[in-house]
Amino acid sequence: MTAEHSLFALDEIESGTARKVVIGDREIALVRIEDEVYAIGDTCTHDDVSLSEGFVEAEDFQIECWRHGTMFNLKTGEPETLPAVRPVLVYDVAVVDGQVILTIDESIDESIDAPEDA
Repeated sequence: MTAEHSLFALDEIESGTARKVVIGDREIALVRIEDEVYAIGDTCTHDDVSLSEGFVEAEDFQIECWRHGTMFNLKTGEPETLPAVRPVLVYDVAVVDGQVILTIDESIDESIDAPEDA
């Protein structure tokens, strides 16, 4: 089952920045780059820290975990540098009539992006 969530207007988040949203028990990092928005699991898979607090590398479509420096690809969720070795979840997100709309597949177990020591 999927559920759509209208989150906020696109102009409420600056390009090159991230914002954390919580929907149910899911913490999701939303990252705006120009007129596109990317959505990934907000918890680093190496350590239990919020990715939305990290630096956005817009040119490479990456966000950096602020604690140990892993760069996560915003399109695939894959870690592109160590120390993380497991990806974070990637969520479907779209901008419709200026609104950021997030679609969550409720059948996907979010625990797959839990930190490695969890």
